[in-house]
Amino acid sequence: MTKHANHRTSVSALMGAAVLDAKGNTFGHVKEFAVSPQVDAFHVYGMVLKRVSPNSGKRSVVVAITELQLTDDGAMQLRENGRHEILGADDTYLLLERDLLDQQIIDVHGHKVVRVNDVDLIWESATEDSSIIHLRIAEVEIGLRGAIRRLLKGLPLATVHRIAERLPPSVIPWKFVDLIDRDPARRVRLKIEQESLSKMHPSDLADILEELAPAERQALFISLDEEVAAEALEEVTPRMQQTLIESLDSEQIAGIVEEMDPGAAADLLSELSDERSEAILDEMDPEERQEVEELLEFSGNSAAGRMTTEYLALPRNASVADAIDALREYEGDVETVNEVYLLDEEGQIVALVPLVQLLLAETETPVDSLPHGHLVSCNVDANGRKVAELFDKYNLRALPVVDHNKKLVGVVHADQVIALLRAKN
Repeated sequence: MTKHANHRTSVSALMGAAVLDAKGNTFGHVKEFAVSPQVDAFHVYGMVLKRVSPNSGKRSVVVAITELQLTDDGAMQLRENGRHEILGADDTYLLLERDLLDQQIIDVHGHKVVRVNDVDLIWESATEDSSIIHLRIAEVEIGLRGAIRRLLKGLPLATVHRIAERLPPSVIPWKFVDLIDRDPARRVRLKIEQESLSKMHPSDLADILEELAPAERQALFISLDEEVAAEALEEVTPRMQQTLIESLDSEQIAGIVEEMDPGAAADLLSELSDERSEAILDEMDPEERQEVEELLEFSGNSAAGRMTTEYLALPRNASVADAIDALREYEGDVETVNEVYLLDEEGQIVALVPLVQLLLAETETPVDSLPHGHLVSCNVDANGRKVAELFDKYNLRALPVVDHNKKLVGVVHADQVIALLRAKN
């Protein structure tokens, strides 16, 4: 094997290649590459061969890579007394040609969905015994080079290699591939690292969901934990939201909705039938349900219909220490908090203090004594156009919403205004 150590090849190059028996006669031709992800996801377990013997029947056989050796001219040959097994109809192998080529995969680092054109493989010697060989999965080809290899299949390998190598590689190392693969029954299953997905920006995750084919999209979405699923759901279009949740039962959806911003949750439920919406609300915790039900009463085009009820408000006599404690206990999206609202005994806003001022002040300092920001608010009935005008005129990042008694009831964030403008365009 030393001669062929670290020799690179590919699925397209080996597909259809002959495998010799121990005597040098053709035993079969490569039909597939079997990987056992549960045992070793980084190496091909064995070659799936189509036998040439008329007595072998139509059933394919699997020859483990460790049962093979490479001849001096690079041909694959069974070892003396090399064994093989029948490929069962209910096999649990991942088959590279069937389950990976032309399939969509998630490029975690590129934050996009790509299509696999070929798979690069490397012959290696086993560290414990150089006479034993392994076939490592190196990377997947997602560019034109892999496509050209397959297009020119049937030509001499040297010719194909010479043409393909003129093209720049576009690959994803196998260890970075989050693979959407399929079992023999063509059901979708995932080998997705949840940690990688949870680190993605919700907008990137939403883009990936929208790019995937329906089956893969649904499989990916239901694999997400509730918090990540909620963040992604807030970023996709209303039509896509309905597509993603249509196969989930009310209890599953309720768990996700409870993790959403109340305003976004109300928007989602308002797009569903009354029966479906009520069934989801029935499964929610009473506190979250009440918040969402109150928001459902408002028109979607009004300020109240666009606002969230998660904001940071304190009594007028609060200290900086009180504000810091409130921020630590805040259960909403901390990244959206840019300011603290000070309220009087009636719940009306008396001051707005930028969050940065709290960070610069001593803990015993009264918040009201800090420099105030310019206070702009709108009524719950203000329409979307009015809200957008206020954001534009005053360069706002958040707009407090008050009821007819001037009490603070919610806040509209800039992303809601952007979503509104995008929907109109």
